[in-house]
Order: sequence, then C-alpha cells, then structure tokens
Amino acid sequence: MEKQMKAWRLEKMGGKLELREIPVPEVRAGSVLIKVAVSALVSYLKNYTAGKLAVYNPPPQEFTMGSNAIGYVEAVGKDVWHLKPGQRVALSSHITARDNVKNPVMILLGITKNGDAALPAQLDWPDGTLAQYVLAPVESITALDGLDAYSDAQLSAITRFVVPYGGLLKGQLTAGETLVVNGATGSFGASAVFLGVAMGASRIIITGRNKAALEAVARKAGPRIIPVTLQGDVRADAKAIREACDGGADIAFDMVGNAGDPNSTLAALFSLVPGGRLVIMGSMGVDLPLPYTYVMLNSWSVIGNFMYPKDAIRKMLELVKSGQLPIDVIEPKVFPMSALDKAMDAAAAAGNLENVMIDCQS
Repeated sequence: MEKQMKAWRLEKMGGKLELREIPVPEVRAGSVLIKVAVSALVSYLKNYTAGKLAVYNPPPQEFTMGSNAIGYVEAVGKDVWHLKPGQRVALSSHITARDNVKNPVMILLGITKNGDAALPAQLDWPDGTLAQYVLAPVESITALDGLDAYSDAQLSAITRFVVPYGGLLKGQLTAGETLVVNGATGSFGASAVFLGVAMGASRIIITGRNKAALEAVARKAGPRIIPVTLQGDVRADAKAIREACDGGADIAFDMVGNAGDPNSTLAALFSLVPGGRLVIMGSMGVDLPLPYTYVMLNSWSVIGNFMYPKDAIRKMLELVKSGQLPIDVIEPKVFPMSALDKAMDAAAAAGNLENVMIDCQS
C-alpha cells in the first residue's frame, strides 16, 4: 500500500477546499521530496482560494496549495548530487525553467504561472507546500546548514526577506549609499529596511502613511533609519524625503501594496539624486505616469523587478550567518494543519513584522 499524507486540496479558485489524505509523491529525476515543517502563508491566500484574484493562473486541475516552506529532505531523485536525506532546507516557490534559453518560463509553486507558455512547467509541478510532504525541483531548494540556532518557524522568515533582497540586488545597492524604502509599513517593505542595514546603506529613509508602524520598524532597525510619514502630496512628500536624505537618495526601493494612486512612488522618484535608481516591486491598481523630461534630464533609472535570482537565498544566508541580518525580528505565528481558515485570516491581518505559517506535521 502506498504511503499517505495530509494535504490541503483546492478544486479550483473559488472551488472546494478540503484537508484530506492523498498519496505521498514519488521522487523522480531532478526532484527532492521534502517533509514539510512549516509552510508560510501569503496575505492574500483567502481571497485567492475564494476566486477573487482573477490575475492569478492556478493549475487547471485540483491541486495542493502553499508556497514557500522550511522542511527536511526525505529523499532525492537521480541527478541530485549535493542534498542528502535529513538535511534542513528552504523551499522557494519561485521556480524558473532550468533550460538554457533566452526566455525561460516561470511558475510560483502552488499558486500561479507566468503566461500560457509556462503551463507545461506547472503541470510538472502543480502541488504546493500545504501538505506533510512536497515534491519540488532541486533548483528550488537551498540547504540551511550552519543555522542550528534558529527554529524552523524562525527560518521561515528567510523567504520573506529574499523578495526585497532580489530587488536591492537588481538596483545594485552599494555600501555607503542612501536608500529610500517606500511602503516600509508592509511586510516586504519592512524586511527591506533590515536588508538595507545589513547591506551597508549609510542612511535609510522609510516612508509610508502609518506613522506608528514606521516608528516601530525604526526602533528595531537602529539609528540609521529615518521615518518620513507621507501626506499624499507628491511635491511636499518628495521635499520631506530629500531633506531626510540630506540632499537626495541614491536608490529608492518601492514596495507599495495594491496602491490606489501613484503619489508615494512618484515622491520616491523625485527624491533621487541625478543618476539615482528607482526599483519597483510592489503592486498598483493604476498606471505610473513617469515625467519623461525629468527622468531624462536626471539620468534616472526606473527598474522593474519580480522576485529574485535562483542563488539569492544562498547568498543572503551569509548575511544571516554573520549576524548582519537579524531574521528573528520577524515574529512567527504558527497554526496547526487543521486551522487553515483561521491562519488565512491571521495572514491577511498580520503586522509587517509578523509571519503566519502552518505547522504541516501537526
């Protein structure tokens, strides 16, 4: 009789969601079977399951939900040479085709795919991490050796930090530069603040509309942080940011969440020194009207970025091991496997320094 496991299965977006027993997947070439310890929940998961997020493209058949996770290697397939059973690992849901091609397809495991061309990849890897075991391609797995001081729940914060880390890498943040983090009251924005400190930014101006949330991040992140509460007026806000920068920012990292207007992003843009860079990684429900002449005259770079390179978690872990990046500033909120509905509500309401997850072995 084949081995069984518990998994949260979703019929389709807006369809039936239930916890039930299904067979444990079998390893195949290039894959790793992970015994899932904790699976982190995205803030929008409840709306996703209810079918309210039409922009997403889930697998076309019933599937197991769940994205990033921490777990332990149960077994490896052929062509996997470095990972061993029992090793603690991080699983990244961001999977890019390993083929050596100009435009490789991309999926987010257990969530969505990037266009119709990615359907074959999604069909190969349809199931996510809200299960006792998950099968994933080896390129999505990073070993967590040398991090024994951290619990599984604490290490789950790695997948929170790596998203803004990808953006700061793309923007080429250099030690000694002045950094603006717009949207620092959100979970990814707050993480970017601590990353800025770890990567050597000399001054970090954090912006948003929630003064108390900004000040809470500033207290934890240290003396290089200067909070600026935005008022919604582009010119006034840009002036306030530039003054806090003592002349302007070298790089602005924009992580607004479902913004209804472009004002804070434009204020961050206008805070840049000539030659400055604006990295946009958030979400906005309206277009971003770029001032063509200002961008040209100031030699500004506006850089869009989605997620992070394949080796980002491995590189970022060196900041954790050296003590430069304190991942334990993110507080884990752990729910049992049976309490997914409550956990999804908690994830939607979570503060910017909280991380909601499911204990998949409970």
